[in-house]
Amino acid sequence: MSGTGRVLVLGGTGEARRLAGALVADGVDVVSSLAGRVADPVLPEGSVRVGGFGGVVGLTAWLEAHPVTAVVDATHPFATTMTASAASAADLTGVPLLRLQRPGWAEQPGDDWRWVGSLEEAAEAVAGFAHVFVTTGRTGLGAFAGLSQEVLVRSVDPPDPPLPPRTTVVLERGPFSVDDELALLREHGVDVVVTKDSGGHLTEAKLTAARLLGIPVVVVRRPPLPAGLVVVATVDEARAWVLAQPG
Repeated sequence: MSGTGRVLVLGGTGEARRLAGALVADGVDVVSSLAGRVADPVLPEGSVRVGGFGGVVGLTAWLEAHPVTAVVDATHPFATTMTASAASAADLTGVPLLRLQRPGWAEQPGDDWRWVGSLEEAAEAVAGFAHVFVTTGRTGLGAFAGLSQEVLVRSVDPPDPPLPPRTTVVLERGPFSVDDELALLREHGVDVVVTKDSGGHLTEAKLTAARLLGIPVVVVRRPPLPAGLVVVATVDEARAWVLAQPG
């Protein structure tokens, strides 16, 4: 397929950017779609569109108006609405769809992880702690609004209310080193960390830092994927799948 066809990459992740760059180098016409939730996103190579499609109906209409050879859903593991819309729209239009999703994190010796099924359950799980570090992203923080203890939030852009009344916001973009995370946890006296099972190396250092300091981590499980979805775990596998599609 090299040099022919057009591919839509539903992106926003590091994997999506690397895939777009690899495919552009292969001569593939790539359109990357970003949700637009970050004010100053890191842009991938190739063409870029920013903003939602408007659900299944909107994405289906876009695919009908902009024919593509294939769609790669490389959105965040917790971008459930986009993944569901992509599966439905691909089914309606007959466009081949691949899900590129990095593996989740694996517990290491010394970890104290408490698994939960939702942000609401995570908020309940940290009720007895004094200094909570919430690293679940700036969306969904309303689930923690009822917490009365000290809450540390880190995000790229300022989070929207509601927030816990005693919230400290740190505006930073990763990746972060283990030393960075150790310093942050110590500075704020963190005694529990909350995270989603996002996987990847960009934000993994906080888990290592928590392990070294003996701090428990409340981990939100990943949501299930739509049935029948073809899934790969690496950019190389996704690139090979795209290049194997008929032009």
